[in-house]
Amino acid sequence: MRKVALRNLAAHKVRLALTVLSVILGTAFIAGSFVFTDTLQRTFDGLFANQAKGVDVRVSPRDRQAQGIPNAVVDQLNELDGVRAVAPGVNGVVVLLTPDGKKAIQTGGVPSGGKSYIPPDRAVAEPDKYVQGVPPARPGEVAINTGGADKAGLHLGDRTKVLVPTQGDKPIDLLVTGIYDIPGDTGGFIQLQFTDTQARQLFTDGYRVAYVDIAAANGVKADTLRDAIAKKYPDFKVQNAAQVRADLRDQISTSLNFINYFLLAFGAIALIVGTFIIYNTFSMIVAQRLRELALLRAVGASRRQVGNSVVVEALVIGLLGSAIGLAAGVGLAYGVSALLNAFQLGLPTGSLAVRPRTIVIGLLVGLVVTVGSAYAPARRAALIPPVQAMREEFAALGESLRLRTLIGAALGAAGVLVVALGARGTGKTAAIIVGIGALALILAVLLAAPWVSRPVLRVLGVFTRPLGAIGLMARNNAVRNPRRTAATAFALTLGLMLVTAIAMLGASAKASIGVLVDKGVKADYVLTGPQFIGVPLGVIDAARKTPGVADVVGLRGVSMKAGNDQLFGISPDGDLAGGLNYDLLAGSGALGPNDVLVAEEQAAQYGWHVGEKITLNSMDGKPRSLTVTGIYKKQPMLGSFLLPPDLYFDIVPKNFQQTLFALVTAKPGADPTQLRADLEKSTEQFTIVQVQNHEEFKGFQGQQINRLLAILYGLLALAVIIAILGIVNTLALSVVERRREIGMLRAVGMQRAQVRRTIYLESMLIAIFGALVGMALGLGLGAGFLRTLRDLGLDQIEVPWTQLVVVLVASGVVGVLAALWPGVRAARTPPLAAIADL
Repeated sequence: MRKVALRNLAAHKVRLALTVLSVILGTAFIAGSFVFTDTLQRTFDGLFANQAKGVDVRVSPRDRQAQGIPNAVVDQLNELDGVRAVAPGVNGVVVLLTPDGKKAIQTGGVPSGGKSYIPPDRAVAEPDKYVQGVPPARPGEVAINTGGADKAGLHLGDRTKVLVPTQGDKPIDLLVTGIYDIPGDTGGFIQLQFTDTQARQLFTDGYRVAYVDIAAANGVKADTLRDAIAKKYPDFKVQNAAQVRADLRDQISTSLNFINYFLLAFGAIALIVGTFIIYNTFSMIVAQRLRELALLRAVGASRRQVGNSVVVEALVIGLLGSAIGLAAGVGLAYGVSALLNAFQLGLPTGSLAVRPRTIVIGLLVGLVVTVGSAYAPARRAALIPPVQAMREEFAALGESLRLRTLIGAALGAAGVLVVALGARGTGKTAAIIVGIGALALILAVLLAAPWVSRPVLRVLGVFTRPLGAIGLMARNNAVRNPRRTAATAFALTLGLMLVTAIAMLGASAKASIGVLVDKGVKADYVLTGPQFIGVPLGVIDAARKTPGVADVVGLRGVSMKAGNDQLFGISPDGDLAGGLNYDLLAGSGALGPNDVLVAEEQAAQYGWHVGEKITLNSMDGKPRSLTVTGIYKKQPMLGSFLLPPDLYFDIVPKNFQQTLFALVTAKPGADPTQLRADLEKSTEQFTIVQVQNHEEFKGFQGQQINRLLAILYGLLALAVIIAILGIVNTLALSVVERRREIGMLRAVGMQRAQVRRTIYLESMLIAIFGALVGMALGLGLGAGFLRTLRDLGLDQIEVPWTQLVVVLVASGVVGVLAALWPGVRAARTPPLAAIADL
């Protein structure tokens, strides 16, 4: 029986290749995601191994956004017994410009950094290795890392300009005196070294530094010194070098886990689609081999042997597909890394990491999915009585669809109720409830789709009726085997369900932003900057001096804590009411030095009232007693509270200060076109600032949504590709199954072109059916999930009808393309040989 199974595989090479390919793609996605994240993790581990080398103790704030370490504490640390040297850490964000100052050097979303250079005689950590030139010795000189120099095209002795977003001055003119190496340097990351004096001027308030590195005196153990400093300064985080590296690893691991889960989720989708393709394939294979298997039973093969022969075939396919899939996964990981580097995301590069865990999981997943998919048809084949299976008409018979349809209807009703229940709430719990309902609906479609396919395909058959007998035959071919049709369409259904839901998410997010801007922004123009950088502080004053400008309001983000809850708010630099619409529910909009305005949601949550004194803690843990002067209606652009500007500069470290965007209001009668030109001229020295009207501002926000959707659609493409291969696979097997029928049609006069056209139309109808069901599911589930995101500002539900119509038409085209090869194969069927085939 083993020989029979293996020879059967060898005799059907095309079928074998198509089935193996579906296993390869699913396994490759799983393996590729593991290899990609493992490679990043190992590369980061290598980078971290070089961090804090030579450092015995690091003293830093407990929270990343805290004010830092006061200079007085730095001096005290330097005087402690057991301390040999102290090196303050001074760093911040910079924007490297071209030498003429008119263009920013793009880093693909990774902020460029600047830090102070510490000479070797005062350094605690191992000094950077200079490959060219010398370190900066006076203000106006700078050194740059090799990757940054290559990116910017800078060489020793070149002059360039740097913009510091936290400064109000013009870009700084600098001379490149040195180029140095960073372990694991990437082509996207730029790091500049300034003199300590200039770095403190650019990145600190003059009273604090970001952290302090300490070297222990000879004979003093690092842990002993750490414990002594921690006891003396309990308000700070005191760590040895290993703990610093562990913290960095934890931060990166959290980010990598998100990427891993993200990729694995789509890997699971690809595997689900692949599972049904494999299951459908084996079901058709068994149906086509019923007479062959019955003959084996008749000559003495037992039920177990017949069933095991099918499982052995699946085992061989699973092993072959998983092994190739693992290799393909390594290539996929390499391709993803190359793609991300091509988009200049600044990820570190290193040799690919293929761990034993990846190999074991990839092989197990491929085998379990494949063998599991083959088990049910194998069991069914083993139970068929030999004499009954030899009858010609038996293969055309099928079990009743009544039971599975009833179960599917019950699951569908339950799924709709659960989705509706989850959509009534908001947040994580509500989203989980909607997810449970979504699973029930997907299972409902899986079970009920064969019954649903018949009426839907009969309706779709109206579009093929003008083609006469060819169109009618294509529709009948799709209708007469509803199980095969539904299984083929389900792969596309699942993919387009996700495409539709994601398209709704993107359209609704843009619509919500559009409504927010249209209703909320009164200003004539908005000044914006790059993501994570925002608008340099000096832009506000420059814009206010522009002719025709009545007022400019800068919005700055700030975090504070109410108890243990971290809240995000805004500090407006000017009269907020002049540029933004917001509704005061109680009190006034005045903001004195120790006042705060709070959103109605937080007022209700914490029981705050107008006139009440409340305590909010800055991120360094210092309490601030503030008076609630007003309560405003929820406004996503304002966050949970509003703080006065003086308090903002007092509690936010200088290297974290940024203006998210600025609202510009024109004087009555000012010419909008001339005002825009004047604003662009006033802010051109800042290079990264854009002057946008309402529509452009909405488009700018929409671009960030498009980037996220591009990643999602890129990952979904794999599931759609598998679905297309599934249609090709099923149609190819269908041609084999109908070999005698096609031969008979050819014998009575059907032309080859007509045979091809029939297969094309059948595939198109199946693809459109799958797309329609997937879109219906996606619309319902998309609306359910969007309802759970109301608290995040996504309060508009928008259906991208144009995009969905394009996807539907594209599905029909995909169906035709998927049928090209099966159609050609069907047309080449020799009439007499096919009729004589037994």
